[in-house]
Amino acid sequence: MNWFARILHRQKKSEHPRLAQVFFINTLSSQRELFVSQRPGIVLFYSCGPTVYGRAHIGNLRAYVFSDTIARVLTYAGYHVHRVINITDVGHLVGDGDQGEDKVSLGARREKTTPQEIADRYTKAFIDDITELNIDTKEIQFPRATDYIKEQIALARTLEEKGFAYRIEHGLAFDVSRFPGYGKLGHIDIEVQKAGARVEADPEKRHPADFWLWRSAKPDDLQQWDSPWGRGNPGWHIECSAMIRSLLGQEIDIHTGGEDHIAVHHNNEIAQSEAANGRTLAHYWMHSAFLTMNGEKASKSLGNVVYLSDLTDKGFHPLALRYFFLQAHYRTPLSFSWDALAGAASALERLWKLSRDVAGESKRISAPSETRERFLASVRDDLATPQALSILWDSLRGDEDGPEEKWGLIEDAEAHFGLSLLAPPTPGAVHASDIPQEVQQLLSSREEARSKKDFKEADRIRGEIENRGYRVDDGPEGVVLTKKTL
Repeated sequence: MNWFARILHRQKKSEHPRLAQVFFINTLSSQRELFVSQRPGIVLFYSCGPTVYGRAHIGNLRAYVFSDTIARVLTYAGYHVHRVINITDVGHLVGDGDQGEDKVSLGARREKTTPQEIADRYTKAFIDDITELNIDTKEIQFPRATDYIKEQIALARTLEEKGFAYRIEHGLAFDVSRFPGYGKLGHIDIEVQKAGARVEADPEKRHPADFWLWRSAKPDDLQQWDSPWGRGNPGWHIECSAMIRSLLGQEIDIHTGGEDHIAVHHNNEIAQSEAANGRTLAHYWMHSAFLTMNGEKASKSLGNVVYLSDLTDKGFHPLALRYFFLQAHYRTPLSFSWDALAGAASALERLWKLSRDVAGESKRISAPSETRERFLASVRDDLATPQALSILWDSLRGDEDGPEEKWGLIEDAEAHFGLSLLAPPTPGAVHASDIPQEVQQLLSSREEARSKKDFKEADRIRGEIENRGYRVDDGPEGVVLTKKTL
């Protein structure tokens, strides 16, 4: 049963709740718009993913917390959200244009291994990082560009047959002059580009904004395939269009990415998809602003990046970074500093303490309130997370709402923010990556015994774990392991 059939099956089994109204600023129109999906209750959602030639830095990760917040808001509003985040393991060239070496091949040469090994290594690192940020990767598809070469070739052939592409000595290029709407995302004037801005001049191309659909292989290319245009590799942009069409269909609801994708990458996706399909690619385009370091965009090329592992090595919980991101609106540039992160971590610790207190006072019983309605109105108005956080803090620190109303607000906040508010980390709790392998194996064996209702064996294993210096507590969201103190 495919994903769409599963959703329809779920809808038939239970009455679908009334969908709440959600508003987004659509980059395509630059207007605040009511979200309306093409299929009632179903959202087709694509996000541009990482190029896996190295670790994703925290500037990259902001885009995925942003897209996860969209998915959370829509899910809580009653939608079934089907998400795809692509993995670019071929085609993305150094400099983000049509010149230079393939980034994954560059990474392979740097680490003296193969492109597949590099892609495997950094895909795993990326998924591990976003999992640490409480993004549920089990509900997301992560297709790789190299698994969709045939689909990319087929799409490029369609564009050539329809007259939107032309052959040149070194491959196949898309002719932007044949697509009248080129540049409509972000109101990009390609004649300004022609004067010199973002696009490198190439004497083979009819216009500087024309872009590769297929690039002839160079002798030292580590990844290459046969095609109607000779042996080579796909252009960067074609993978997204091909995977969207294969996994979500010709027309989707939401497409997201960083604001640096607007001018070229996303306009190229629109041009090739809509030229081939004759249909709107995405109805809502949403983009997150840059994370800056000392006033400059966080970028590997500038050497000013910080990784999630750098935060955890300094003792910060990964969710402190998620809280840090949520303090600013996604369309606002956010400046990173260690002091700012420490402030976010301290605020999150206080929020966890308040959540523990309210859990006890309310006995985890929730009640509706006007505060909850204001909270939901904020997050549903183009993800106004700073305002929603302010509403949460005012309620938890004030006396206007009772314990049950506060607990209901915490439930709402957790559903939208993913900050582990329903089961805050226990002070002194051991991070999963720091648990010795033998203890992890014991925890797995104990969980298996509990699932079989063999509680005697589960207690025996608990004793073994405790003999190794750890305390085991069964919380509402799973096991909490705490290092014993002498």
